[in-house]
Amino acid sequence: MRIMSYAVRPGSAMLTVVLSACMVAAQGHPPATSGSASAAASAVASASAPRSPAWIGIPRVEGRLTSADIGLVINTADPYSVEVGEFYIRARKLTPKQVLRVELPVRPALTADEFRAFDRRVSAHFGSTTQALALAWAQPYAASCNSITAALGLGIDEELCQKSCDPPLRFSPYFNSASTRPYTDLGLRPSMLLAADDVASAKAMILRGVASDGTLGHRGAPPVNAYFVITPDAARNSRAPLFPPPGQISPVGIDVHVESIPALEGVPRVLLYMTGAVSVDKLDRIGWVPGAVADHLTSFGGALDGMSGQMTAKAWIASGATASYGTVSEPCSYPQKFPHPQVLLLQYAQGSSVIEAYWKSVAWPQQGVFIGEPLAAPFAHR
Repeated sequence: MRIMSYAVRPGSAMLTVVLSACMVAAQGHPPATSGSASAAASAVASASAPRSPAWIGIPRVEGRLTSADIGLVINTADPYSVEVGEFYIRARKLTPKQVLRVELPVRPALTADEFRAFDRRVSAHFGSTTQALALAWAQPYAASCNSITAALGLGIDEELCQKSCDPPLRFSPYFNSASTRPYTDLGLRPSMLLAADDVASAKAMILRGVASDGTLGHRGAPPVNAYFVITPDAARNSRAPLFPPPGQISPVGIDVHVESIPALEGVPRVLLYMTGAVSVDKLDRIGWVPGAVADHLTSFGGALDGMSGQMTAKAWIASGATASYGTVSEPCSYPQKFPHPQVLLLQYAQGSSVIEAYWKSVAWPQQGVFIGEPLAAPFAHR
């Protein structure tokens, strides 16, 4: 994994991020994003330079995706998919028209042609009211060298396979947006794999997602903890300049910790854990809250078959997190290809579902696969 700077392509969705020292952005009253492309580009480029931590501005979000907005895809060739999919139908009370059953190869990646045939089935089945998708399987997680979740949302980018360390051709218009209707507003359906090590783990993950809804951010409740861990691995530490200032976000009850430690151990009420490492130790000693999110910046965290030799995103799910993210092909360490620490936290804390918060946090998601229970919304109070 080569080290890359947080370069900005003029006119891209990256320009919606504006660095701000104003804590009001972290207190649930984010300022509007700047309309000046040059000012925003300068601000984002400065993220790779040494600086004091500063909060960014994000747009105010009103509403979220709910079970009425989601479509579910089940692979009838995969017993895991059938059982997990049927469980998800019951857990989120989905109607028959919200479910598509297809037959796909059960292997890590679809070919480009196989993916296009699958994509046509999805487009033909789901109407304009379906804003997002849950995919009830762990494999296939890729389409050629693209993640299957990004290919469904943004289209497949075959050229990327010849230069996977370059910026992709597909920039996400959903990045750090205020949209709560991504298909209606942008023609994009974010998707997330209901992926876990086995059926029992997948069902437990789904139950954590359902149990999380509306549980956090209440006045007088004990705070939850968001941990951003700095490691000595320079290539995998590329997001560290984007970590937020440590301290308490009082209105939503989040304590932000920025630590230089090998791993967390014995920490209760963990909402978020973000680090950069090939593998992360002591995951079984973390006290996750329902709806927790976690990921590690490494090359093949999204290669869910585990054949890369690196820890996969499924390890976070096995330890008790509710959603995660990892890349399926060599991305190099462009931070834009991974969740932006502050966008993820602040979008989630506004009441968004986890599929919205995670998708909105990645500017270049073409190589990254999102996994978890997509509708988990611990900060949603209506």
